[in-house]
Amino acid sequence: MDKKAAKQALAEEAYHKALQYELDYGCCPQCVLATVQETVGLVDDATIKAVHGLSGGGALAGAGTCGALSGGLVALGVRFGRDRDKLDKGRCINNFKKCKDLTEKFQAEFGGTTCQDLQQQFTGRTYDMWDAGEYKAFDDARGKQCAHATGMVTKWVIEML
Repeated sequence: MDKKAAKQALAEEAYHKALQYELDYGCCPQCVLATVQETVGLVDDATIKAVHGLSGGGALAGAGTCGALSGGLVALGVRFGRDRDKLDKGRCINNFKKCKDLTEKFQAEFGGTTCQDLQQQFTGRTYDMWDAGEYKAFDDARGKQCAHATGMVTKWVIEML
């Protein structure tokens, strides 16, 4: 198997693992990063822990960036982002280009970038994730669609690394 085919096979494996993690455990940004960690390394446990609050558009608020996309952006930043000791050395534009590419793919595939955009696309409405009944209604209505978004982000990230 050539290098490109091997990377594609790894990306497909990552898709399925991230999808299953989201179905089993929730918290899409953690599912993206845990799968990246298990697939190619790079990500440490502290980073996986740190993204927990990014789920559901950030603090389950819905209005912020989809947690799966946030997790993907963090994964790219771990690999391509600016190091702490280089804060004064420029913007590290390569990371911004990679993150822009990921965001544009996500937007094209899912019709938006916020959690609420995806809620609307997937179910025809938005939900108050802090209300137990609303969250249950969302969980029932979304089916495997959030898990698919989580898998797709992870697949794209693996392809981009």
